[in-house]
Amino acid sequence: MTEASRDESVAAQIRFPLEIRLEHDESDWTLVMRRRFPHTPARLWQMITEPELLARWSPVVPDRPLDSPGPATCREKPEDEPLDAEVLIADRPRKLVHRWDAEILSWTITSGDDGTTLELRQSLGDHPRASQYAAGWHLCLARLAVEDDGFDHERVVGGRAWAYGCGDLIERYRDVLGSDADDVHPQR
Repeated sequence: MTEASRDESVAAQIRFPLEIRLEHDESDWTLVMRRRFPHTPARLWQMITEPELLARWSPVVPDRPLDSPGPATCREKPEDEPLDAEVLIADRPRKLVHRWDAEILSWTITSGDDGTTLELRQSLGDHPRASQYAAGWHLCLARLAVEDDGFDHERVVGGRAWAYGCGDLIERYRDVLGSDADDVHPQR
């Protein structure tokens, strides 16, 4: 795939609607994203806990399955320095809560008549970069949606996110979430 090209199956999923909001309690901000998937709860559980599947769509790639409590390390790319991680809750196939460096990510899977819903809650501490996190996760969840369609697809992380409209998503989420005092600069 050339630098300018993109996987059109993933690009089509970027247009799929998802729910998003920013919550605030006494001291912390939490980004909340919800999206429906065609996958079963059991399959989504595998996709959010197994390193070889996470490496296909997520920026969080651990050194072990995230299916039981305990320490782990994670990297976005194999050559990156590892970040500390820790599984806090693993309730198959409903809930996974883990630490990713200083942030807490909580994944909740619920089944319904029209598919399976995955909710991601990411602690932010402060919220100035919430729209950047939202845009990044939006792209990752779009990539997750095409998993199991019988084709290989590009993992959309890092600088490649800009070919998929990351800048536009940041602007959209800046308006929706009221976040980001800083300018949008592509990471290349």
